[in-house]
Amino acid sequence: MARMPIFRPAAGRTATTPAGITRLVAGHLPPAACGYVAEVVARQPLELTLSRPRRTKLGDHRPPSRGVSRHRITVNDDLNPYAFLTTLLHEIAHAATWQRHRGRRRLRPHGPEWQLEFGEILRPVVEAACLPATVAAALARSLERPAAATCTDRELVLALAEFDRPVAGRVRVESLAENSYFRIDRGTIFRAGPMLRSRRACFQLPGGREYRVHGLAIVEPVDPPAPAGRQRRARPGPGRRG
Repeated sequence: MARMPIFRPAAGRTATTPAGITRLVAGHLPPAACGYVAEVVARQPLELTLSRPRRTKLGDHRPPSRGVSRHRITVNDDLNPYAFLTTLLHEIAHAATWQRHRGRRRLRPHGPEWQLEFGEILRPVVEAACLPATVAAALARSLERPAAATCTDRELVLALAEFDRPVAGRVRVESLAENSYFRIDRGTIFRAGPMLRSRRACFQLPGGREYRVHGLAIVEPVDPPAPAGRQRRARPGPGRRG
């Protein structure tokens, strides 16, 4: 297994020039990919922000709009170097697609135009042999049909997860036993139901409202909640009258 590069927090959180963006992300990338990323970020006007971890997404892209001339990209700052690289290139592919096809209406966010751009941006990284074998193989297979989101490509998620810092007491939803219990970020407790393809039916406690949770989501298993007992009405003690 390849040694994971040391994570070095960036001094600032937003950059708007190619040189500034290159400096901002340098400590988050595999060292061998830094030169290529510096080349890619110079191809269109970007504003890149390192975001605090978000539960629902790894990164996002917003195109130029009235009064804003740059593509605004955010990437979660807690990703391991290979996940950060993949997410960054994913979002830059959105910017490249918008630049190439701007003016077109009803351009699907992850349609064939984006898939083509993402494949062209990703291919040099895969072919440069600067990634661990498992990650390179998963990315190479994803080039055949790039997923709309990194987190929906099971093989790629698991390959990238090899380089995450381990978190004690956390498991993936798909590994839970049916009718076991879990919570997300120390919040609401759910009961795990059956797997439904890539997602799992999960039931919120109390109330039993059903949610579909992706099988690759990471959660905290918990003990079954204690059954709600009947509360007895307190009786007055000796010598006391209610």
